[in-house]
Amino acid sequence: MIEFYNVHFSISNKQIIRDASLRILKGEFVYLTGISGAGKSSILRLIYMDDLPDSGMIVVEKYSTAKIKLSEIPYLRRKLGVIFQDFKLLKDRTVFENVAFAMRVTGAKSRDIKRRVMKVLAEVNLGHMRNQFPDQLSGGEQQRVAIARAIVNNPLIILADEPTGNLDYQNSRDIMEILERINRQGTAVLMATHNREILKEFPHRSLEVKEGRVIGL
Repeated sequence: MIEFYNVHFSISNKQIIRDASLRILKGEFVYLTGISGAGKSSILRLIYMDDLPDSGMIVVEKYSTAKIKLSEIPYLRRKLGVIFQDFKLLKDRTVFENVAFAMRVTGAKSRDIKRRVMKVLAEVNLGHMRNQFPDQLSGGEQQRVAIARAIVNNPLIILADEPTGNLDYQNSRDIMEILERINRQGTAVLMATHNREILKEFPHRSLEVKEGRVIGL
């Protein structure tokens, strides 16, 4: 589903990723570990092609950095669900509208949007809070909204960038249980984290980013 072939990537002449190769299979749950600043977020951005490599090639399903056109990138991103550490919710929109927005940009019909959004909000136990605004929610609740938004278009893979980084232990466990359930339903998950307790409690294959390289553990 995702493959890196000898990928190099720099920012302002500083090499972030060095000769990285990796493979994520359909339906896998994989951790991306490494110290802060190691390049975990850069790898995720390269996958959804917010950045492009200096050299090497990245293949995401049928899309390749060697051939993709700018006009095709939005279609690639519809196959991916992205969860950020800082949630990135729209503060002036309700929980329902934050999740619905991800469907509206694809041109989905209002009838389908309502049915699907209510379904995913129920999956993350937030159906009763659909009319609340983000500032009325706890951190754990905001992250669950972000997860609902990420899965509402039935992505092939979830890219989660430190999704438990700002949460306490119990909220972190709740988020992990939701991600595990999503994964069991067939959606692949690639999760960047430096939380060793999470890795022990919810074991999956791990890749470590170290000195710009990706090492399989």
